[in-house]
Amino acid sequence: MPNILDIANVDIYRGLKKVFDDLTLCIPAGQNTAIIGPNGAGKSTLLRTISRDVYPHLGQDGSWKVLGQSNWSVWELRKRLGIVSLDLQQNFNPFTEGAGVVRTGFHASLANFTHQEFTTEQLGIADGLMKELGIYELRDKNYLKMSTGEQRRFLLARALVTDPEALILDEPTNGLDLPAKFQYMQTIDRLIKEDKTVIVVTHHIDEIIPAIEHVVLLKSGSILAAGPKADVLTSENLTQLYDVPVKVDEESGWYRALPFEL
Repeated sequence: MPNILDIANVDIYRGLKKVFDDLTLCIPAGQNTAIIGPNGAGKSTLLRTISRDVYPHLGQDGSWKVLGQSNWSVWELRKRLGIVSLDLQQNFNPFTEGAGVVRTGFHASLANFTHQEFTTEQLGIADGLMKELGIYELRDKNYLKMSTGEQRRFLLARALVTDPEALILDEPTNGLDLPAKFQYMQTIDRLIKEDKTVIVVTHHIDEIIPAIEHVVLLKSGSILAAGPKADVLTSENLTQLYDVPVKVDEESGWYRALPFEL
């Protein structure tokens, strides 16, 4: 299977602002990865570039491949990469019922349209995922009336309907209460155990479940460190990443950041 992401010597702009300068990053298939950084580090820009909402500047020596290809139909790529992001959550048609939210994943759309058709098999896949994620009883609920956690689970089901090669989850537990947060993390753990490659974009190291073993630290549009979780999530690296003294504590594969003086 090709690498999920293969970037070499790439610049990325948002408008006139250069966010990444000479970025090089490789994420192989099967390498469950957390991309961490403070606000403004470039996480959202990187995510939008992967989904082809933003296009990188390659230059003479640059290359950019997602799933082994550099040229994609945006709609085809979005079926093969399951992405759940804050942008998607905020921009989704608020008047769509739960089952409809899930079915839009087959067409990579933000709403259901009259010209869209679904096979019996596709309807069965959508129903099965809603049952698997514990949201089938909410299938007739309007998206606008769902809690943040319910919306996230429906969007996760939407991302899974095409059996994508990888899942990219942007700040997956942001805004969730503790039970919803734990439930979502358990779901991610189960998907990894089912051989789904997962990339989590976050600034909370306590969201990195033990099954995610590789970490990339982003700071000001550059990669500060990348490698196995135990090598990257150190007090020294996080102190440098956030520009405040940080003490990293680890227990049974879970990490947390503490003020250094405590």
